Amino acid sequence: MNIYLSGLIWVFGAAIVTAGVAYLIRRIGETQGTVDNNEAAGQVFTIVGGLHAVLLAFVLISLFDATSAAEDTSYREAENLIAARWATDSLGEQTAAEVRTLSADYVTTVAEQEWPDMAAGNDDVSGDGWSMLERMRAAVAKAPANDDWQNNQKIDAANKLWDVYQARQERLNAAGNGISDVLWFALIVGSVMSVALPLLFGGPRPVTHIFIVSILAGTLSLLLFATHQLQNPYSGGAKVEPSAFESAQARLQ
Repeated sequence: MNIYLSGLIWVFGAAIVTAGVAYLIRRIGETQGTVDNNEAAGQVFTIVGGLHAVLLAFVLISLFDATSAAEDTSYREAENLIAARWATDSLGEQTAAEVRTLSADYVTTVAEQEWPDMAAGNDDVSGDGWSMLERMRAAVAKAPANDDWQNNQKIDAANKLWDVYQARQERLNAAGNGISDVLWFALIVGSVMSVALPLLFGGPRPVTHIFIVSILAGTLSLLLFATHQLQNPYSGGAKVEPSAFESAQARLQ
């Protein structure tokens, strides 16, 4: 389903349900004395709504930063792999050919096998990515260095492969982090309570009251929808694509 259509269903669904509940409360509920309770209910709503807004804002900002960091990490991993591959060109034809083949296979494995697993929220990906990285490290480690230039290139290739290892681990960790069930529970229950308190308000204009609580419910639903879309940086509306590795494929051929 289209992401924008899904978002509209979330927003209008929550607004319609809340409007129906508000109408029933005003229609068949006890209305005497509700206006007198507005001040007390408003003070409680300020505390509950404020705390929930802080939590929701913190979660959304963290998820947005995590998505941006995941994209930067993918490019860092691909760029360091290319740099390591270039550095091995000075370490003899045997080492260069082995690393050339392994690096090309590595980016293909990441883009075609690992990325679908990460999109599903799995950090235990399929494919031989770890094995290929270890074989590249071993090839560089055993490569002969006959002069200072080759020794420097060997050290540079080893350092770049270490950077690839770190970026790879960060990429996989981001796929498995997500939002815990406890945090989802707090977000959903907090949203329900933030909408429930204004339902206790009273006033001479029920249509205005129903409209206000519907807008509040729709807004909270929209923020929860955004949280749901951002919880995995490799899926959802803001998903990170394997563009860095697809570009690396062309450069390593």
